[in-house]
This record gives sequence, structure tokens and C-alpha cells, in this order.
Amino acid sequence: MGQAKTKVKHKLHRVFQYIASFLKWVFIALITGAIGGGIGGLFRFCVDLATKVRTAHEFLILFLPLGGLLIVLFYKISKLSSEADTNLVIKSIRSEEKVPLRLAPVIFLSTVITQLFGGSAGREGAALQLGGCIGEQVGDLFKLDEKDMHICVLCGMSGLFSALFGTPLTATIFAMEVISVGIFYYSAFVPCIVSSIVAWSITTLMGLDPIKFEIGSIPTVTMWSVIKVAGVGIGCAVVGIIFCLALRWAHKYAEKFLKNEYLRVAVGGVIIVLLTLILGSTRYNGIGADVIHSAFSYGDIKWYDPFLKILFTAITIGFGYKGGEIIPTLFIGATLGYTLGGFLGLDPTFAAAVGMVALFCAVVNCPMASLALSVELFSGGGIVLFAVALAVSFMLSGYYGLYHGQKIVYSKRRARFVDRNAK
Repeated sequence: MGQAKTKVKHKLHRVFQYIASFLKWVFIALITGAIGGGIGGLFRFCVDLATKVRTAHEFLILFLPLGGLLIVLFYKISKLSSEADTNLVIKSIRSEEKVPLRLAPVIFLSTVITQLFGGSAGREGAALQLGGCIGEQVGDLFKLDEKDMHICVLCGMSGLFSALFGTPLTATIFAMEVISVGIFYYSAFVPCIVSSIVAWSITTLMGLDPIKFEIGSIPTVTMWSVIKVAGVGIGCAVVGIIFCLALRWAHKYAEKFLKNEYLRVAVGGVIIVLLTLILGSTRYNGIGADVIHSAFSYGDIKWYDPFLKILFTAITIGFGYKGGEIIPTLFIGATLGYTLGGFLGLDPTFAAAVGMVALFCAVVNCPMASLALSVELFSGGGIVLFAVALAVSFMLSGYYGLYHGQKIVYSKRRARFVDRNAK
């Protein structure tokens, strides 16, 4: 009788532990998502405003070198290393490293400056860093231990990602998947999904629409259509590797030959200005949202668009400007897919959609988040074909990735523990 009572008490204790943990994380995620949604909405508004001002006054591109000097100065004044980026946030999940609060305002301002003067970069890199800072501060507020702190950082990352893109499911899965390829941080599922939904809801209330695209004819699933989208996946794997290498090489050689950070960023700005003047177009400056939308409206897409965007982005980020690589990835993937679709006999807008998510998958090594992205951006049509392209691009992109802080824990080819950083 006594043993039975003990077992019942033990089970009740376990039940209360789960309920308490659930309520704790919902409460923390509500706060994190609310803060992330407000800051993410403000950040998105500022970046969009900077883009509009630059588009209306194209001469501002001439001041890109000056903008770069301001960015370096901000980091110096804040006593932050120029290497304090998304990789720092990713590494903090697996270690005792902290994401300093002062990184938040610095990356916010630096990304806006990059956009205002025409650097080729996205905004999500700053979002992940802002989210990491928010998660860290909320964790400190509640005096969480080290392991719970890591979940709180993931919670912040998913909230900011969701606020910027309006894709709460993708944001949730991305935060859980991007840290260690081959391992899902399932314990972060509840806090990340709650934070993502709250942040997305707040930006909706602020009048910021989620990113959505309409695509044309989606082919039925046949062996022939599977082969075609697999071809797009192969192309995205190859170009994804090129993109990752371009970013690495630009940073490596810029540091090698231009050791002074002020000189380095100024030279990078001058190169972007000269390339823009030579081309006579601002097509590859900034986020490139117009070109992305053009790929989904049968617009004027050039076969060389992906490669020039790689060049502009590699120089911008490699020489010290701040921003993210994911929106440039979407640009590169959409234009590449559009071009490949013409050769493979696919509807160009559908091929652009496949290329967009397949290249995203190739460079972030997150197939499940990429599949969720295809659903949230394109309403779920053709999901089997998207999955085929993602599987191909994920495997063939090897161990390359945008974030060298990311761990490839298990091999992509067989059930083998490899535990190495992305190249």
C-alpha cells in the first residue's frame, strides 16, 4: 500500500513538473515574442524606409564608403569585435558564451546604414543577432540556468525571424534546426512557436504584411517533373557552394591585404560604387526585393543575375558591412530557378519558387525549415516537388554553409557522427 502511494505521488510530481515547465516557457515566450515583435517591427520599418530613401535618391550610393567608416566606428566605440555576428549567437547555444546587449543597437544601426547607402545585404542576420540579445536579456531577467538560457536565445531568434518575414513556422523550425545539423532542439519547440506567433501577430498589428508570393502553373507529380525539379536542386547546390566560398574568400583576402578595418570597409564601399556605376544599375544594391518580385511576375530576369548578386554581397559583407545573407540568398535562388526553369521546361515562376527555397536549404543546411518556408511563402502547392529539390540541394551542398559557427553533427551521406563546423 505504501509503495502504491509513493508511485502515485511520484507520478503526480512528474505531471506537475511538466505543467509548471509548460507554463514557465509559455510565459517567457510571450514576453520574448512581444519584445521581439516590437523591435523586429521597428527594425523592418527602418530598413524599408532606408531602402525607399535610397531608391528615391540614388546618389546616396556614392556615400557607401562613408557609411562603412561609421559602422566600424560604432563597433570600436562599443568595444565589439567585427566578428561579433550571427556565428556568435549560434555558438552561444552550445557554450557559455554570452551575446552582449550592446550588440543589439550596433547591429540595428549598422544594418540600416548598409541599406541606406546601397550595400548588398539582407536584414535577417541582424534579426538573429537582435533575437539572441533579447533572449539573453530575458533569460537573465528570470535568472535561468545555462541550459534554459540556450532555449531562451533560440526563442528570441525565432521571434525576430518571424517578425521580419511573417513566417512563424519557418522561424520556429529554423531556430531549432540551424544550430547543429542532424540534431533538433525539440525542448525549444513550445517556447519558439509561441514566441514566433506572438512576434508575427505584433508586426501584423503594426501593419506589416508577411512575405507571400503567387506562382504560376504547378506541375503534377510525375517522374519527369521530379527529374526537372531535381535538376533545379542540383543547380542550387552548386551555386550555394559558390556563394559560401565567395563570402569566405572575400572576407579572407580583404583581411589579408587590408588589415586596417577602416581602410578595408572604405575600399569595399568604393568597389561597390564603381561596380554600380559600370553596370549603370542599382539592381544588385540593397535587398533586391524588386528583382525577387519580378521573378514571380514573369519579369526581366537575366541569366547572370545570381552571379552578380553573389559578387555584390560577398564584397559588401566580406569587407565589413553589416546585414544578412538570407535575403540575398532568396534573390540568388529565385533568379537562378527562373533561369533554370526556362531550360528545363518548368513554369518560370514555379522554378523561381523552387530555386528560392532550394538555395536557402543549400546554404543554411535546414531542410525542414526550408520545407516550411515553401509552405508559408507559396501556400503549400507542389510540396512534394519542393521536397525533392530540397533533398537534392541539401545532400549535394556538402558541408558548406553561411555560418561557420554551425555544427554539422551527422554526415549527410550516411549514419555517421562527424561533428565539424560548416565550411
